[in-house]
Amino acid sequence: MADPRPCALVPVYNHPGTIADVCTTLEALNLPVVLVDDGSDDACRRELDRLAARGHHLVRLAENRGKGAAVRAGLREAERLGYSHALQVDADGQHRGEDLPAFLKAMREAPQTLVVGHPRYDASVPRARFYGRYATHVWVWINTLSLQIRDTMCGVRLYPVTPLNRLLARHACGDRMTFDTEVLVRWFWAGGVLRNQPVHVHYPADGVSHFAPWRDNLQISAMHTRLFFGMLLRLPRLLARRR
Repeated sequence: MADPRPCALVPVYNHPGTIADVCTTLEALNLPVVLVDDGSDDACRRELDRLAARGHHLVRLAENRGKGAAVRAGLREAERLGYSHALQVDADGQHRGEDLPAFLKAMREAPQTLVVGHPRYDASVPRARFYGRYATHVWVWINTLSLQIRDTMCGVRLYPVTPLNRLLARHACGDRMTFDTEVLVRWFWAGGVLRNQPVHVHYPADGVSHFAPWRDNLQISAMHTRLFFGMLLRLPRLLARRR
């Protein structure tokens, strides 16, 4: 960790119209880019092949397995390639490139810290989505007995690769939308250090969402239930940390 070697990690599922611009933004930061194709359709596969021919590293999953599975595959590949940190960025272009250098600065200041995006929304955010996130926020605060994690659903975060892969070898944290939340709770439970970093979020009018309400809401509810009982098992230790 004395000389961090970061990369960018972008899980991609059917974002052919935005992924090239996302890669251009990351190139401006001099970051090598690891793209994970999560079983995309033909149009997106062709675009990812074009980006790979430009020099970006491409990991291809045979079928769509979900964001969590894609991020885990990317983190394993990042470690295999010798990167110490991975700056995860969403493929839909909703985050501003000028916010990203602060994540790399935080990495240099405290290499063992997991840096989490804390969204600053503009008027484009759907109100149902904005208020709906607070159900997860409240459960996270209960399950950690802490307000330290401001948001667990933002797609921008800076991961220390090797310690996180060790945690994921013990707790997979789900294949789909549960991953982003559960991995932060388990990092906190394990005593890992977190830092919240502001990031502006814009929802494009023609943006593509892969959230499946029935499936994903059921999985998220099951995750919060599971984490709640996990919190009860860790209650003495969590209370001791508060003191």
